Amino acid sequence: MVRSKSNMPASEAGEAKLKSLELPRDVEVMEDGRPFFFKGGDIGCLLIHGFTGTTQSMRLMGEYLGQQGLTVLCPRLPGHGTNVKDMARWRFTDWTDTVELAFEELKSICREVFVGGLSMGGTLTLYMGETKGEEIRGLIPICAPVFMRNPVMKLVPILKYVVKAASGVGNDIKDPQMKEVAYEKVSLEAVHEFTKLMNMVRRDLYKVTLPIRIFQARGDHVVPTDNAKFIYDHVTSSDKELIWLENSYHVATLDFDRQELFEKSLEFIREKSS
Repeated sequence: MVRSKSNMPASEAGEAKLKSLELPRDVEVMEDGRPFFFKGGDIGCLLIHGFTGTTQSMRLMGEYLGQQGLTVLCPRLPGHGTNVKDMARWRFTDWTDTVELAFEELKSICREVFVGGLSMGGTLTLYMGETKGEEIRGLIPICAPVFMRNPVMKLVPILKYVVKAASGVGNDIKDPQMKEVAYEKVSLEAVHEFTKLMNMVRRDLYKVTLPIRIFQARGDHVVPTDNAKFIYDHVTSSDKELIWLENSYHVATLDFDRQELFEKSLEFIREKSS
C-alpha cells in the first residue's frame, strides 16, 4: 500500500466546503478511498481515479501538482473505496455526475481547469472533453479505454444476472515496491455500466477539440494499448500528442514512469495556461 506524506493541507480540508469531499453516510469508505483536495493557485487540475480503484492511485500525481502550485481535486467515484456489493448499486451516470460536480466546484475557485484521469478515469476525462468543450483548458487521459477486446464483455449484460462478481483488474504495476488499493473482485453489474460509458465516449470522440496529451503505458496488461492510437486518431484536436510510457504497466501513476508522467503533465499545463 502506498502512503505518501505531504505538508500540504489535509485532503478533507474543512475550509474548502466542497460537496465533492463529502463521504456517504450509509457505507464506510476506506482511508485510501477518500477524495482529496489541495488548495493552490488559480490553475486547477481535476484528477479522476479508475474502475475498481481508489483515489490512492492518483494521490502521488495530485501531491506533485499541488507542490507545484496547482489547485487539485480528486473525487471518489460512487461505489469505489467501499465494497464490491456497493459498487453494483451505481450507474455510469452517477460517475459522470460526480465528475461534473467536482469540475464545477473546481471551476468556481480556479481561473482555468485541466482534467486528467487513469483508466476509466481517463475515459471520464474524454467524456468531460466531449461535453464541456472550451470550459476545460486541456485533457490528460492516462491508459484510457474506449473499447475492450475480451469476448466475455459481450456476454456481461446476461452474465450479470447469473454471476455477481469476477476477478478484479487492479494492481497491474511493474514496480514491485508499489501497490494499488483496488477491489480483488469486480461487480459484473458495474462492468456493464463501464461498457455503456466506453461505448458512449468512443462514439463521441470527434467532439474533443481541446489540447490533449494521451499517455499510454507500453506494458499495459489491462487496456489494449491500441486504444491510445484510436483516441489520437478520432479526437479532432489540432493540438494533440500521444506519449508512450516505456517502463510501466497499467497503473502508470504508481509505476516506474510516474515521474515522467507527472513532469510532462505539468509541462503541458504550464504551456497551455494563459
